[in-house]
Amino acid sequence: MRPPTTPRERSAPEPAPDGTPARATPDDTAPERAPGPRAPSSSESSSPAHEPVTDLSDLPPVWPGRRGLTAARPAVPLLAALALWGYAVRHTDVSRLDDFGLVTALHPAFWAGLVVLTAGFWYTVRDPRRPGGWPAAYVLGLLVMERATQAVLYPTPLYAWAWKHDGVVDHLLTAGGLQTADQIGDMAVYDQWPGFFAAQAALVRLLGVESTAMYMAWWPLVSSLMLLLPLLLIYRTFTEDRRLIWTAVWLFYVANWVGQDYFSPQSVAFALHLGVLAVVLRRYGRSGGARGRRGQAVWTAVLSALVVAMVISHQLTPAMLAVSLLALCLVRRSRDWVPPVTTAVIFLAWCGTAALPFLSAAMPDMIRSVGDVGGNVATGYGATPTGTGAVATSWAARLLSGTVLLLAVAGVWRQRVLRHRATPLLVIAAAPLPMFVASSYGSEMIFRVLMFMLPGAAFFAAAALLPRVRTLAAEAEADARGPRARATAPAAGRRAVAVAGPLLVLVAATLAFVPSYSGKDRINYFPPEEVALVQRLFDQAPEGSTVVAANRNYPLAYASYGTVDHYWFLDDDRRHVDEILRSPAATLARDMTGVERPARAYFLLTQGQFANSEMNGQLTGDQLDRIRDSVAASPRFRLVAENGAGVVYELRREGGAER
Repeated sequence: MRPPTTPRERSAPEPAPDGTPARATPDDTAPERAPGPRAPSSSESSSPAHEPVTDLSDLPPVWPGRRGLTAARPAVPLLAALALWGYAVRHTDVSRLDDFGLVTALHPAFWAGLVVLTAGFWYTVRDPRRPGGWPAAYVLGLLVMERATQAVLYPTPLYAWAWKHDGVVDHLLTAGGLQTADQIGDMAVYDQWPGFFAAQAALVRLLGVESTAMYMAWWPLVSSLMLLLPLLLIYRTFTEDRRLIWTAVWLFYVANWVGQDYFSPQSVAFALHLGVLAVVLRRYGRSGGARGRRGQAVWTAVLSALVVAMVISHQLTPAMLAVSLLALCLVRRSRDWVPPVTTAVIFLAWCGTAALPFLSAAMPDMIRSVGDVGGNVATGYGATPTGTGAVATSWAARLLSGTVLLLAVAGVWRQRVLRHRATPLLVIAAAPLPMFVASSYGSEMIFRVLMFMLPGAAFFAAAALLPRVRTLAAEAEADARGPRARATAPAAGRRAVAVAGPLLVLVAATLAFVPSYSGKDRINYFPPEEVALVQRLFDQAPEGSTVVAANRNYPLAYASYGTVDHYWFLDDDRRHVDEILRSPAATLARDMTGVERPARAYFLLTQGQFANSEMNGQLTGDQLDRIRDSVAASPRFRLVAENGAGVVYELRREGGAER
């Protein structure tokens, strides 16, 4: 145990030039104090809600010892974890994924690497003598292991929706401009929110690559990195303790499994959403006279640019942002109405002009869904996990999210100082909940609400894993009263529990991320053979052709959507699906007639469609096999292409006419 130190005199920090309170640096050499409840001082209750606090200064260092400890010691577990990760990805085979996705395919060294990385992070972030760059290095290591593993392991990009967005960018480059519903049908919705796709089209031209498929496999890592700076800015608004900040960042990333990070407008819009919140929380509602007003005008311009970029790229995120900003004003945690008004005006202006065609057609369904909470959170036919693997990974995701939310509740309950100081984060976490009443968002509203709640929830969940918070005023008051006012250090047993208990929670949460995030890779991964088969189909399909498939879960599903039509029979009413099951070839041939020369009608069935149908409760593998065998045996169909990943048939023409 270290010898006691003499309390140092502390003076009030001088205000910064812009009038904001100066931030004090946590005193890493402060005497050890036992955590425990206390009554807030008068200076606490009268201080602004955003005044930073010096948190957790009562935490003893985890690695006490001689001063000669090398500063590079935290690098050992980090490098060991990355070495284990490198070994694991070199010895993982993804050619035969089962219903557990990447979970059962990963080499055991990957799981050992995650444990080593998490333990190294926890012991490093808790040691006040370690430079602040080490927690950042561990978080970057976590992102590499979480978000780059799939890009390294799989030879083709994941996720059918990412391939769809690649098709949208390609169409924008080919068409040379935006198009209406009269020209491209339902796909015109992407031309009414073109911001992300136009930016990607420009990037493709700038990089000189063939398409976004050349880099979109790495987009989860890129988009996750984009969230780091706004997260740090938001958390530093309410605390300067790096242990709390970086633990919150860690929990945010391991609990963010919902998949908004793939190549999509949502990935960028969410980063813009956090950026706007960071600007509002840090730069609005502060005094400073004429200089402050000029500065606020600059930040209003920055905020407007972020909101415009968001509004022209995504439908839901601006609504979530407007709700959060409005909630901050209504509970009087933001003193300026400029941000919510600016957001609302820009959002409504876009909805009333460029996006009006889509909203006019969708408005009746949107109005019917208002108030239907049960329907808005239901998954429904074709989106229900089926099978041991799908159900197990689904429950892993639920338990992970539930654990973080319960930890957040515990953090709010036990950290009274943060409950007062960080009330805006509580508001931000609760603000998305009313969206359950507004819409189902294609049966994904429950996932989106969870995602928008996570920044605030992760902060308080981290607070639950750390000792009780103290403010600067409380520490100064304790020092002024002398040694008797300070409790002795906690016993060794209690200290061990305080270290090991939260570490076990962090390790469990970090490990649970893998099945939550990668448990459906059997659905999301398309092997090169499947990509080549579909590419061959679209290369030879004449303009005006129709492609019929079970569902849209295959690569390039939206390639050439301006010239080729698509029909997915599992999207039909269940009665028609049953009719196809009773007489597959005859029913499909009837559905595929009407395609005029020189266009043709094709039937496509691939590995990805089998996986999606089986694991989401559509049709079983045996049922799809029966459909494929019926088409293969029918004289009305001709085999066009086949490999280990699927088949392509063409509907024959009889007597020069379709029947």
